[in-house]
Amino acid sequence: MALFLFAILILMVPSSNAYWPPSPGYWPSSKFRSMSFYEGFRNLWGPQHQSLDQNALTIWLDRTSGSGFKSVKPFRSGYFGASIKVQPGYTAGVITAFYLSNNEAHPGFHDEVDIEFLGTTFGKPYTLQTNVYIRGSGDGRIIGREMKFHLWFDPTQDFHHYAILWSPKEIIFLVDDVPIRRYPRKSSATFPLRPMWLYGSIWDASSWATEDGKYKADYKYQPFVAKYSKFKASGCSAYAPRWCHPVSASPYRSGGLTRQQYRTMRWVQRYLMVYNYCQDPKRDHSLTPECWG
Repeated sequence: MALFLFAILILMVPSSNAYWPPSPGYWPSSKFRSMSFYEGFRNLWGPQHQSLDQNALTIWLDRTSGSGFKSVKPFRSGYFGASIKVQPGYTAGVITAFYLSNNEAHPGFHDEVDIEFLGTTFGKPYTLQTNVYIRGSGDGRIIGREMKFHLWFDPTQDFHHYAILWSPKEIIFLVDDVPIRRYPRKSSATFPLRPMWLYGSIWDASSWATEDGKYKADYKYQPFVAKYSKFKASGCSAYAPRWCHPVSASPYRSGGLTRQQYRTMRWVQRYLMVYNYCQDPKRDHSLTPECWG
């Protein structure tokens, strides 16, 4: 009887493999040192909505303003990461972002690589959006390359590490060293190649952030707070010599992912991806040739 009850309990407990990705077998974040905020960044806007405590940066949004920060130097490739914790509860309309951009250098014709937490309503999980804009596809007539995910943990409960690996041949998005998306360079027309700065911000995007703008920011829940720590920005700055070698997200110096990393990424995309622009029948895919084939 005891054995029978034990077997029933085993069946009732969900398999960890169904809710947690398999190990990627390689942890690129351990290869790059962390830096303090002021070692690599400066406030960009909303200084009164930003505070620093023991190298953990807090930024917040209220009815008067949000806040943003920017790296002190531009990069032409590298590993860019931070441990981030976002606010629980009602956060609809609020974007917490960590991204690369050259918008200030090329206004109206910029490149951008995004990790964005899309705020949510009570009882619903955050959506993590990854996006790539190339040479003005984020300006005027928007041509986004969004892939969206639910996470295998609650990002409001603790810090987790989010990173972008950008090299001349690929962009890899990682969460706690798990690769969730690889965007390869298929042509120079569909890949960002100009130097970019690293940014973070929190701001009101009520027009689109939560269920396509259905739910707006509600300032009775202000302030909306995001915390960043363990900043990493390693690679080839825009001022580095031409022989500076791009970093890798895998053990291979040439870049790419291992077979085990690919298997983990496919698991995440199978079970946790909630939107893929290449699979959206409403999109004009003549504008996104990387989706062909």
